[in-house]
Amino acid sequence: MRVFLDSIGCKLNQSEIEKYAAQFHEAGHDLVGTLDMADVYVLNTCAVTAAASSDSRQKLRQAVHRNPDIQIIATGCLVSLDDSIAQIIPQIKRIVPNEIKDNLVKDFLGELPDLEYYERQSIPGSRRRTRAFIKIQDGCDNHCTFCITRLARGSSRSVNPNLILGDIQGALIGGAKEIVLTGVHLASYGVDMKPGGSLSSLLQQLLAILPRDIRVRVSSLEPWDLTPDFFDLWKDTRLCPHFHLPLQSGSDAVLHRMARKVTTSEYKRLVGELLLRVPDAAITTDIIVGFPGETDTEFNETVEFVRSIPFAGGHVFSFSAREGTGAARMPDQIHGKIKRIRSGILRNVMAELTRNYQMKFLGETLQVLWESSRKVGKGFLLSGHTPNYMRVDALNIQPMRNQYSLVRIDKINENSCEGTLITQVMRE
Repeated sequence: MRVFLDSIGCKLNQSEIEKYAAQFHEAGHDLVGTLDMADVYVLNTCAVTAAASSDSRQKLRQAVHRNPDIQIIATGCLVSLDDSIAQIIPQIKRIVPNEIKDNLVKDFLGELPDLEYYERQSIPGSRRRTRAFIKIQDGCDNHCTFCITRLARGSSRSVNPNLILGDIQGALIGGAKEIVLTGVHLASYGVDMKPGGSLSSLLQQLLAILPRDIRVRVSSLEPWDLTPDFFDLWKDTRLCPHFHLPLQSGSDAVLHRMARKVTTSEYKRLVGELLLRVPDAAITTDIIVGFPGETDTEFNETVEFVRSIPFAGGHVFSFSAREGTGAARMPDQIHGKIKRIRSGILRNVMAELTRNYQMKFLGETLQVLWESSRKVGKGFLLSGHTPNYMRVDALNIQPMRNQYSLVRIDKINENSCEGTLITQVMRE
């Protein structure tokens, strides 16, 4: 059987399809890179915004149009919130809500090989990556008024450390050079476990067994669950100095309406403690503009607060009302035109901050993990990321992928940096 896997949305969705790929392969099935080659199409959908929901539906319809005989398995947040989609697209043979998606492949095939771990497979097509996304936590117990994820993914629950270690072992055997730990609310890892655990203790376990040539990246961390001593772990250079700390607003009044568990002063204090311990850390964030009731004054507070933090980058989203959330029922919804204007202003600010951060490394030599290479003239254009998640492009006479090099940063562009490859290296 030939299987095409695809995903929309977050790194957690990506980690799940990587697990599916390993399971299908170990069960003797072929992974293919296009829909027209596939017998089965598995889509991990997203519903975090109206646009993501629309993209998910469109992908399902496109699959039917391109391959009318294909069997479709739809999972993820969209189908967990709206299983009526199967009535619209009859080719969907299975709807797998989030609460049972970890067993998707086993339930579909009837059984799986009884293995200690499943060797990671590179997913053909656009999903082919050097980094391995490892799910360590799912669900959320917070009640942010704008967020649909808690409804779609349920309460917070941590993955057993032994299962995590097995997934990582499979990733390493499969050739991964970077491990990315993912979850909905990563900083809450271990709170639901008996005896209790923590993200800090899990990281210490991983660092104790990981080879020296493997780096570890931690994805999004809600800022209210972190203490300053957490950042002391980054003395180990295998931990990538990149911290994504969602802010959502720089106005305390808006944060209160969002039911966020942090104030601007607490956020700024945490960033200060982080930079004391990891001085060159890249700090990125998420900002929502046009939240219900956001006044000009509140928006300007956000702009000024964002400017006061040395962000290395961030995502700016226009508020999207999601049915079932508290914010969707709030008065004073903001007009789309105003949201577009505010989004443009804040995107420009974030671009300026990104450039300021990257300029600090102009002329410096950084380690890059190459993720892709394409033919350019008589050579190849390599592209990859530094530990602090700066994207770097460099020319080389040979293609390179899933390898480390030292690169001198020569130029800062809008979307990436240009560099000169110094040497291929292994981490000490």
